[in-house]
Amino acid sequence: MAVKMRLKRMGAKKAPFYRIVVADSRSPRDGKFIEQVGYYDPTKNPSEFKIDEEIAKKWLSTGAQPSDTVRKLLKIAGIVD
Repeated sequence: MAVKMRLKRMGAKKAPFYRIVVADSRSPRDGKFIEQVGYYDPTKNPSEFKIDEEIAKKWLSTGAQPSDTVRKLLKIAGIVD
């Protein structure tokens, strides 16, 4: 089972809000997920996000592959180089 860290879209139409989740790569974008790691709100200025560092490091050490956007957020948070 390939595991990915990616964004799950929430919120109203034209007002997106994302949860950072760990999910099976075969599941749909807004479908079933394994664990929630944090959130990302791009509508605020500046954009706001929060990531649980312990959970993120645990999943990265077990082989979860972050998506491009999640990788950028992890880099900003100082979790990934």
